[in-house]
Amino acid sequence: MAAHKPVEWVQAVISRFEEQLPIKVVHQNTHTKVSTEHNKECLINISKYKFSLVISGLTNILKNVNNTRIFGEASEKNLYLSQLIILDTLEKCLAGQLKDCRRLDETMLVKQLLPEICHFIYTFREGQQHAAELRVSASAVLFSLSCNNFNAVFSHKILCLVVCETHDTAYIIVICSHLLMETIQSYLDFGLINLAAPNQTVRPCLQAFWNWVENYPDEFTMLYQRPQADMAEAAEKLFDLVDSFAESAKRKAAVWPLQIILLVLCPEITHTISKDTVEDSKANKKLFLENLRKALGGGNKQLTESAAVACVKLCKASTYINWEDHSTIFLLVQSIVIDLKALLFNTAKPFWRGTGSQNADVELMMDCFVSCFRINPHNNQQFKVCLASSSPSTFHFVLVNSLHRIITNSHLDWWPKIDTVYCYSGELRFMFADTLTKVQGLATHPPIRMTPIPPFCPFKEHA
Repeated sequence: MAAHKPVEWVQAVISRFEEQLPIKVVHQNTHTKVSTEHNKECLINISKYKFSLVISGLTNILKNVNNTRIFGEASEKNLYLSQLIILDTLEKCLAGQLKDCRRLDETMLVKQLLPEICHFIYTFREGQQHAAELRVSASAVLFSLSCNNFNAVFSHKILCLVVCETHDTAYIIVICSHLLMETIQSYLDFGLINLAAPNQTVRPCLQAFWNWVENYPDEFTMLYQRPQADMAEAAEKLFDLVDSFAESAKRKAAVWPLQIILLVLCPEITHTISKDTVEDSKANKKLFLENLRKALGGGNKQLTESAAVACVKLCKASTYINWEDHSTIFLLVQSIVIDLKALLFNTAKPFWRGTGSQNADVELMMDCFVSCFRINPHNNQQFKVCLASSSPSTFHFVLVNSLHRIITNSHLDWWPKIDTVYCYSGELRFMFADTLTKVQGLATHPPIRMTPIPPFCPFKEHA
């Protein structure tokens, strides 16, 4: 049958694969699991020769499963397991796609498969059971799909950003450059600037930027050595689009962190708006920076919190730029850093964005601490505040974790080393001892033995 009727044989394997899915077989046992895995491997091998037929069949199965109505916790679990199996099979089939795949295949992939994958991307909800795992699996399918069909996936910009969140490969560089240099107007065409939920645009954009900068700092540094007009133009267009959307205080607060990063991608514009007078097309950028500085000083709570986040991102981004390459960005940092540290490291009124924000607030303080150290290691204002015995325990936690980050993550030549704070080893040891005493006073575990540390060598650089 396989030799004389290959299409019917492939369809039979696809049907068998569908019949063995958990959503179809209520009572799973070892035999059904082994059979499902066997069918899966068969389809992956067959896809090397009958690619379109296998992908089309898997897409139809996924569509049917996604549309299945379920009742009860057991059915929900079976649905989730079935979707994971299908997505994993699709990923492996796409990974084996031949480079000279016909144009018809790409059309079929875009029209049939992408909408089903979007089901897991656009309907994602934080905290929803299984949603995060399904989203990661769906993004893996997109990654494999984009390797041979990049244009098809890139036409859906938000999908590229989702892949960037879960893949630390050179793919990120391709996405960033394409995203910022080509057809940014599609943010409106595809409705990606969602008035009801702007974080759907802001969060993945920022994630893509930081994945790029942190994994490929040399590429970002090169941007300030040889500015790229195309990237700056694209970033400015997106800035203007977002700025026109940010009318109310709530909307401004939602997009300020993105806007500051877009300005960072425009070295020549940041230099231009540092002057007293600017042309009309750049006036909104200058006004944005003025509003940012003003919000740091207080007023509207939402704007103050957003300004803090945006300014920390500015400080962090500036540490990836050699000060010899672009002094204007550091002048901008210096104009906000004092107010920023006063806001984040205020022991009388600790920075707090509300219930459930503690981890994010601590992470923000750590980013600020590390960035300020890398910008000017001899300005120890925040260090002394965090080290003080009267400071909240959260400040001590921020200090210790920031020092650990400075020691273990120092791969850029101009980042200062930890030896700058060796002189505070005595105070640090006292802080640890005081914290230990407090913890042992609350807990019921045996006393912890402290190992003496030579006074002349409080820290050691990690290899």
